[in-house]
Amino acid sequence: MRALLGRGDASPDKPDRFGRTPFWYAAEDGDEGLVKILLARDDVNPDNPDMFGQTPLWCAALNGHKEVVKILLGRGDVSPYKPDKHGRTPLWCAASRGHAGVIALLQPPASATSSPE
Repeated sequence: MRALLGRGDASPDKPDRFGRTPFWYAAEDGDEGLVKILLARDDVNPDNPDMFGQTPLWCAALNGHKEVVKILLGRGDVSPYKPDKHGRTPLWCAASRGHAGVIALLQPPASATSSPE
């Protein structure tokens, strides 16, 4: 991958026919090393959805890739609540597969205005 990225004609953010980029696939596969390599580039959009509205975070959450989810949530340019075309959010994906560690990461913060009963 490093050799391909070093070429001037390789585009790491070029989508395939489904709108999925190399970064999208790295997140889906849980490949932390490749995710970090690609995030170090200026020409990669880490929140780019495919044609179904599924973002890299959405896929990482669905597959229970906790470390990739942590990496993505640590960025300011990734929306943790972005739903796909069917309204399913990354949290929904993690919950649907029982990925407790990912669910904990994706829980929205408690409201500052709520009071204990």
